[in-house]
Amino acid sequence: MGERSTTKFPQEILDQWAGLGLDLPSFFSAGHLGERMSVQVTEAAPERIVGTMPVEGNTQPYGLLHGGASAVLAETLGSVGAMLHGGPTKLAVGVDLNCTHHRGVRSGLVTGVATPVHRGRSTATYEIVITDEQDKRVCTARLTCMLREVDTDAYRG
Repeated sequence: MGERSTTKFPQEILDQWAGLGLDLPSFFSAGHLGERMSVQVTEAAPERIVGTMPVEGNTQPYGLLHGGASAVLAETLGSVGAMLHGGPTKLAVGVDLNCTHHRGVRSGLVTGVATPVHRGRSTATYEIVITDEQDKRVCTARLTCMLREVDTDAYRG
């Protein structure tokens, strides 16, 4: 599926999640679906999440990047941001995803950048801008996640 890169986390995030015994880059990823699609989260902080995804292997029958693939990248990045905002005592659950597709892409790598629109106690909303290698906007998405209380013991399996 490609080489796995290391996600950069700010020290305050590393400190906040320390002691839970989690592999943070794996925990804050797209899981099995993301692995299949070669999504890589490269930067993760509550105020900015960056990730990439290759176009190859994620196309629809016409050879263009599949809109659902853009949605997977967007939901991954927004969910990571919501989880980081909520901290270890909250679980982010996506409740609304909206994607507008601006242009087709046939090859290369797309990059998504998620930034917060709203970060509250019970919900978090992120805007995700996906661009191609020429920095042209491919997709604009918005994800809202509900933040639910969770016992940190749940992270330990």
